[in-house]
Amino acid sequence: MFLLKMWASALWMVCISLLFSTSLSCFQCFVAVEDSLRLCWGHILTEYNIRNVDSCFVKLDSIFNNNDRVIKAGRVGKGYDIQLKEILDSEILPMVKEFDQKLNYDTVYEERLQTAADNFIAAASKLPRVSGCVPPCGFQSAGAEYNCITCQYDSCEFPLDCPVEEIKVMENSRTRMWCNVPFDLPNDIEIIWRFAEEVNTQQVDQFKDMTAGVDSLYSIPSASLQHQGTYQCEIYSDQRSIVRLYYYLTVTPQVEAGHTELQEIFDLSLLPGGSLLPAPPPSLHLPPPPQLLIACLTALLLLLFFSLGTLYWSSILKERDDAESAGVEDLRP
Repeated sequence: MFLLKMWASALWMVCISLLFSTSLSCFQCFVAVEDSLRLCWGHILTEYNIRNVDSCFVKLDSIFNNNDRVIKAGRVGKGYDIQLKEILDSEILPMVKEFDQKLNYDTVYEERLQTAADNFIAAASKLPRVSGCVPPCGFQSAGAEYNCITCQYDSCEFPLDCPVEEIKVMENSRTRMWCNVPFDLPNDIEIIWRFAEEVNTQQVDQFKDMTAGVDSLYSIPSASLQHQGTYQCEIYSDQRSIVRLYYYLTVTPQVEAGHTELQEIFDLSLLPGGSLLPAPPPSLHLPPPPQLLIACLTALLLLLFFSLGTLYWSSILKERDDAESAGVEDLRP
């Protein structure tokens, strides 16, 4: 009867300590309360030579629950919490079986429990670690790590919605949008493309479904004004949303594009103050080059020689005519 009361009292104290404890540990995550009670049943304080279960739980706290090395070793990747439990069970359960209903001094407990903690740290540290979370968005299960303080996996705590990426294209041009993320995805994914016409938004209720399947590419062969708006790509796995990507597409009409080019050319002709560029300075009246002077002088000399030659030839012809006229007159009776 006395033992039954002691067992109930110890169980009640353990439950109260778990209820009001600010944090847990790998020991409390994986070792059942009943096993902890069996382990601590025969804990004797050497100083007073009395059995004290409370002191045993304080020792468990110092060696396991408040040990940063134990908590750090327990930060394993997704799915490896089962191996953590197997490692700890292999260290603790043999002690539970050995110490159950048997008296042992606190020095024995401390030595055996410390050895168990060191063995757990060594074995758990060899389990795969996580690759890390890739910002800025998405539910990344591969980046989650086990937390011995909360007894659950800590997610990356990034939002599902990624920032909006702006895309600008010319009218009638081709554009592509990819639903890709920089972290690993499950094999059983489903991709849904949605569209919110004309607006730049991330409000889910403004989008309408366009396609659903596994195609990560959404292509527009010839963009027009009706394609302008926000495109949403949402990736699912097992009916659970993993990430939502957004693309805001702006389509520039060709007429407006031509006008823009002319405007840019006009703007380049203006100074920062808005005044037109000054006219180029008038050219100075420089003397003609020497080659031109030589050519002109040569032409003048040739013209002069030609004129003199013409006069000389004309004088000779005139003298000849005069001589012929005089000879004819002498022959007359």
